[in-house]
Amino acid sequence: MRRTYNSFNSFSRFVPILLVIIITIVTIVAIISISRSIFGGDEQKQQQETTEQKKSDLLQTDESRAVRLTVRGPIVANEKFRSYQITIAPSSRVMTTYEGYVEKQLNTKQLNNNAKAYEELVYALDKRKMMEGRQLSDEQNDLRGICATGKVYKFELLMNGTSIKALWTSDCSGSKGSAVANVEEIVDMFIKQIPDGSKMATAIGLYQRDTLFKF
Repeated sequence: MRRTYNSFNSFSRFVPILLVIIITIVTIVAIISISRSIFGGDEQKQQQETTEQKKSDLLQTDESRAVRLTVRGPIVANEKFRSYQITIAPSSRVMTTYEGYVEKQLNTKQLNNNAKAYEELVYALDKRKMMEGRQLSDEQNDLRGICATGKVYKFELLMNGTSIKALWTSDCSGSKGSAVANVEEIVDMFIKQIPDGSKMATAIGLYQRDTLFKF
């Protein structure tokens, strides 16, 4: 009888400790859950605000603004490496093709533009999600050596000639990059801003074809 009493007494003393442990665990789980909800919501809100800011920047049409497309070919010998760049601003349109990794200029075409034409272009680019993308680390945004067998595409927003936002993607399925837009559509829109754009790209072997994500 005494042994039963002692056992009950021991159990009685253990119950409050067990309750404290359970309450502590539940409290910790609740705090973690609430924290995730608060900070996760803030992060989601911040990402949404960042996306809205990108769109707002893209739709600005004052003289300080411009959009730029850079296309880089496969990584080969310096003599055979090719790339081109198209920059569209409210008052100008420029396409330049290059040879080699230090960008020896091969050909360039410069044309006038106007604010209305630029406005139509950037609104069309916005509808095609040109500046919408996924967040990457600095290391993941390092384009050196990316997609050695295919093309790399870089989309930029410029202000006073300086890049304020850049997204990229490539032909290689393992290097999709930060851009989520349909590359075919974006490249086509830039090329069509230059009357001889397709000829210039073809001349260096970088005319757009259905090669995306096949390597």
